[in-house]
Amino acid sequence: MAKMAAFMVESGEDAFRKIFKFYKRRDPPPDFSDVIDFSKSVSSDKIVPAKLDLAAVSDVEAARVGLQPVRDWKAFGLRGYPGFIFISNPFLLGCQAFWVRQCLKTYSQKPNVCNLDMHMSPSDTQDIWGKSVQGLRSPPSGKRQAKTLLERLRWVTLGYHYNWDTKTYSANHYTPFPADLHSLSRQITAACGFPGFNAEAGILNYYRSDSSLGIHVDESELDHSRPLLSFSFGQSAIFLLGGVCRQDPPTAMYMHSGDMMLMSGQSRLLYHAVPRILPAPLGHTALEMEGCRPPSHLQDSTVVEPVSEEDWTVCSRYIQSSRVNVTVRQVLGPGQSFPETPFSLQKTDAGQTVGYHDGPADGESGKRKRSNSCDSVDTAET
Repeated sequence: MAKMAAFMVESGEDAFRKIFKFYKRRDPPPDFSDVIDFSKSVSSDKIVPAKLDLAAVSDVEAARVGLQPVRDWKAFGLRGYPGFIFISNPFLLGCQAFWVRQCLKTYSQKPNVCNLDMHMSPSDTQDIWGKSVQGLRSPPSGKRQAKTLLERLRWVTLGYHYNWDTKTYSANHYTPFPADLHSLSRQITAACGFPGFNAEAGILNYYRSDSSLGIHVDESELDHSRPLLSFSFGQSAIFLLGGVCRQDPPTAMYMHSGDMMLMSGQSRLLYHAVPRILPAPLGHTALEMEGCRPPSHLQDSTVVEPVSEEDWTVCSRYIQSSRVNVTVRQVLGPGQSFPETPFSLQKTDAGQTVGYHDGPADGESGKRKRSNSCDSVDTAET
């Protein structure tokens, strides 16, 4: 794999695109031996321990959002990727279920925006969960059944709602960002050295077993000094992290249920993608094995609540073949406001158009072109 990547760079071809297709390939299946698995004992020279601010988040604050004490987190960095932090499932046992339920039941509701709004009336998408529970609670039959709305869900936007056509955020397309997700994001970012993070926008991608997320850079936010935060729940995925050019071969790593990533500094504007969803190790996600009961010692003031057996039945059925990814962003820096000319359409000194691509898991937004920092125009894979 390393030799193949080196050949791509030497030949001047799009190394990222070729490696993306390599891992997406179904027949014959790719070799996964070079994919980093942070959940196992790692002995790679590329992996380094990540430094966390142990005093930034108290044990009580961490537990309130369902997290272990920061001193117990398994956090890693990668050589050559300054600002990148990977945290291997820092959740307390039983607490992932609450966040999955929020992603499926709560965040999918109005006034938040989803892909189904593009071809359905507001009344039809008002209660996606309620209209899907019966179909998901029923045991699978041999007959082919119509997909529920929840199974047809591909993306949801929160806070400042991302406009897939113009690739921008705007002041007049905003709904309140969920307070619980803001609290979780604030604790994670503070422990990673970014106190005062203000969660203003979220994009949830809902992946089925054949889904992928194309090659892109997250750059529509006006303040790039604030990190990009990512949470993964359900089935596992291969995540590719590249460089500032698509000629830079990416590093492949697994993201399992409960894993988190933070991209800041130089890593904040690197190309990345998800070419493949994979069955969880041992056939079950950590989430399925943990169940839906948070620790009994959690205080009443905690954000995390027990998930009812009825809700858990639906969530469990969904994640047996699906993955949910949540990315949280701070759009505006201190004192910033939205410009009259949309930020992501402003020109660079070279006259290039700076664009943004973070398409839905199944490529519903189609293919988009953006200019990268290597003075070439690329089309994102979806």
